[in-house]
Amino acid sequence: MKTRKTNNSRNFQCLALFAVLLALPLVLCGCYVMRPSNGAGQTRFEAPRKIDASDIAVLQGYRIEPVATGLTFPSGITFDDHGRAYVVESGYSYGEMWTTPRLLRIDPDGSAREIARDEKKGPWTGVTFHDGAFYVAEGGVLEGGRILRIETNGVITALISNLPGFGDHHVNGPVFSPDGWLYFSIGTASNSGVVGEDNAEFGWLKRKPNFHDIPGQDITLAGQNFSSKDPLNGNRAKVKTGAFLPFGTSSHPGQVVKGQVPCSGAVMRMKPDGSNLELVAWGFRNPFGLAFDSSGQLFVTENSFDERGSRPVWGTPDVLWKVNQGVWYGWPDFAGGIPLHDNQQFKPPFKSPPKFLLASHPNQPPSPAAIFGVHSSADGFDFSRNPAFGFVGQPFVALFGDEAPAAGKVLHPVGAKVVRVDLSTGVVQEFAVNRGSVNAPASKLKRGGLERPVAARFNPEGDALYVVDFGVVNHPKKAAQPHPQTGVIWRITRN
Repeated sequence: MKTRKTNNSRNFQCLALFAVLLALPLVLCGCYVMRPSNGAGQTRFEAPRKIDASDIAVLQGYRIEPVATGLTFPSGITFDDHGRAYVVESGYSYGEMWTTPRLLRIDPDGSAREIARDEKKGPWTGVTFHDGAFYVAEGGVLEGGRILRIETNGVITALISNLPGFGDHHVNGPVFSPDGWLYFSIGTASNSGVVGEDNAEFGWLKRKPNFHDIPGQDITLAGQNFSSKDPLNGNRAKVKTGAFLPFGTSSHPGQVVKGQVPCSGAVMRMKPDGSNLELVAWGFRNPFGLAFDSSGQLFVTENSFDERGSRPVWGTPDVLWKVNQGVWYGWPDFAGGIPLHDNQQFKPPFKSPPKFLLASHPNQPPSPAAIFGVHSSADGFDFSRNPAFGFVGQPFVALFGDEAPAAGKVLHPVGAKVVRVDLSTGVVQEFAVNRGSVNAPASKLKRGGLERPVAARFNPEGDALYVVDFGVVNHPKKAAQPHPQTGVIWRITRN
C-alpha cells in the first residue's frame, strides 16, 4: 500500500532543502580554506631548464619553436628596421633578485649580442623601436622610473626620470601611437590603496617608508583606516594607515588628497623627446601591457587585486581595457567596473568585504573589453594584422600565471599560456598552452614547454608571433624564487 505524503512532511523537506542551500556557501568556503594552495610556482625546480616545443599545444595549423634560450628575466621584445629581434632582460625580479638590465640583439642562430646595459637600474619592463632608436621603460624600484632612449650604438639617454615606480608595481610599456606620441604606464604602490605589512615583504617599504599611491586628480577620502603591525619598528606596536597616505598615517572623513602628474595606477603619454607629459587615464592597479589596434585605439591589460595586505580583496579577475582619454577606471574601489563596497563577491573567506576608500568617484567606471582568470597576470600583448597569420584585429595576450600563495590562495595553477581575444564577443580562447592533465608551467608539469609568458609581439611582417617567456619563478613560500638563465623566446608561425 502506498503512503500519502502529508503537508507536514512536505514542509519538513522544503525546510531541509533550504537549510542545505544556506549551508552550501559555508561548506564551499570551508573546503577552500582547508585545502592547501596549489599555485603555478608551488613546485621544486632543478636547473637546467628543459626546452621541448612538442610539450606545447598550439592551435591546429600553427607550430611553435624556441629561437633563443638561457636568458635572464627577459621582459620584452621589439624589431628594428631590418626585422631583427631585440630583447630586454629585466635586471630585477620579484623576490628581490638583482641582475643587470640589458638590451640584446637576437641573431638568427639564437645567440644574443649585447647592445646596452645599465647596472642595477631595473627592472626594464618593455621595449619598442621607433625612428631608428630603442625606447625602454625602466621600472624604478631603487631610484624611480625612467623612460630611456637607447641608440643603436648603445648610448642611453633618460627622457624622463623620477617616475613613481618604487612600490609593488612599476613603470611599464612603452608603445608609440600612430600619431607619434609615446605612451607608457605606471602601476600602483600598493595592492588596494593602503600601504601595509605586505609592502615590507615586497622589500620597498623599508627603502621608501614615506612612499604611497598618488591620485591623478584631487580625491576626497571616506576616512577608513587600517590597523597593522609596524615592520619599520620591529613589529613592536601597531599603527593605523589611511588610503593614499604614507604608512602609519591616519586619514579622516572628507580629507582631500591632491592629484599629481605623474601619478600611480595610470597611463601617460609624452613626445618622443620627453616633453609634454600628459595624463591619459588613471584608476588602474597595474596596467602592464599597452597596444594600439589598427584604428589607433589604445588597449591596456590590468593585473587586478590580490588577497593580501591591510585591505585584501578576493576573486577579482584580470581584464583588458579599451582606454579613452580622461577616464577613471575604478581602482581602488572597483574591479572590472564592479563596485567592491560590501560586495560579497569580493569578500575574503572569514573576513569582511571591502568598503569604498573614496567618498566620491570621478566617474562610473566602464566595463572591460575582456575578462581573464583570477590571478592569471595578463601582461604584454599585440594585435594580429596579417591575414597570413590569421585572426586579424584580435589581441594575443601573454598570461604570466599566478603567484600563489603570495598573491592569494589558488586550488590549481592559473595562466602560464598565450590566449587570443575576440573583441566582438569578449570571448578568450587558448592559443598556446602546455600539454598535460592540468594547466601549469613546464616546471610544475616536469616537462619542457612554457613557463611564464610575459609578452607577445608580432614581427614587422605580422606573420610570426614572438612570445617572451620570463623563465622559472617558484613560490615555495610567500616569497618569489626566480631562476636566472631560464628565459626563452618562442616563435609561433602558421604551417
